[in-house]
Amino acid sequence: GGTNHHIAFRVKDEGDLMLIRERVLARGLQITEKINRDYFFSLYFREPGGVLFEIATDNPGFTTDETVENLGRYLQLATQHEPMRDRIEKVLPKLETK
Repeated sequence: GGTNHHIAFRVKDEGDLMLIRERVLARGLQITEKINRDYFFSLYFREPGGVLFEIATDNPGFTTDETVENLGRYLQLATQHEPMRDRIEKVLPKLETK
């Protein structure tokens, strides 16, 4: 058997994200501050059994740095992953877009 790092759920926007944060805090659990992932905002918390949950917004979305017509044509990376671009590109298979 395998394991998983975390379980992710989505919410519509930052308002919903912060509502979830308030509810988690009200239950006495620790939760991160809002994290900007460039394409979405997220929060992380562990439930009492230790499972890590991520709550992520739908917005701003993947069209923040490219148009809908060009989605997937080029490798776009979130700011946090940009320093690893060379390493990431070396392990990705070559893809051809049409």
